[in-house]
Amino acid sequence: MEQILSVAFAFALLIHALLLGVAVWRAIRGDNAVDRLLSVELVSVLALCILILIALLTGQSMYMDVALALAALGFIGTLALAKYLADQRMF
Repeated sequence: MEQILSVAFAFALLIHALLLGVAVWRAIRGDNAVDRLLSVELVSVLALCILILIALLTGQSMYMDVALALAALGFIGTLALAKYLADQRMF
């Protein structure tokens, strides 16, 4: 049973890595600022998922701590970028 979970986690890690590449491409080649903002948020969420999958595969809880910090920074960054796009000035 444990081997099946390892294979499933590895497959999910591969899928998330491919999706991360697509999201990064969309962040670079986005049509407008809102499209880029959404793709940067998606990159943050996918990186978070990849870190959690790595933590599950390796059994090290350090990756969970890094994922939690990334989630907090991603949320704050998204709020700052959205504020900048709405007002055209920072704070």
